[in-house]
Amino acid sequence: MSWLPDDFVHPPVVAVGPGHHLRPIRATDAERDLPAVMGSQPRLWSIYGQAWGWPPATMTLDQDRDDLLHHEREIAAHESFNYVLFDDAETELIGCVYIDPPEKVGADAEVSWWVREEYVGGAVEALLDDLVPRWLQAEWPFGAVRMIGRDLTWPEWLALPDLQPGDAGATDPS
Repeated sequence: MSWLPDDFVHPPVVAVGPGHHLRPIRATDAERDLPAVMGSQPRLWSIYGQAWGWPPATMTLDQDRDDLLHHEREIAAHESFNYVLFDDAETELIGCVYIDPPEKVGADAEVSWWVREEYVGGAVEALLDDLVPRWLQAEWPFGAVRMIGRDLTWPEWLALPDLQPGDAGATDPS
């Protein structure tokens, strides 16, 4: 059973307030992604490191491009989604939003997001924090979305029971 309906079409671009938007990430974004990720690497590791082992302390442009190509292929196959937050001219990569099938019981999707260090606590992060839950409710076919790092901490998420083969996330009655 797929985590998304067969006829679902993911949004290609989403406005995030004036001057910023989300769109699916591509391998060609690596030149802008690498400085954004590595410039915030210690904070991102503190968020995602235990769960994902990401981002490593060192990463080359080729490694990042390979990672983004993997995400691009997952998006095309509707396996998971990595949206990148850009300024409207797409000259500045500001952060990312991850929409993934559930790994833990009790949700239809697991979502997290981040912004670069210099945007933490600022207006753009506030716009993204406001947008993501509303966008997911309005445009995505999920009944129960778990927002990791928002609704619960990463350690709390890691402690949840893993989905087992055949489980249906939030719709599983057991």
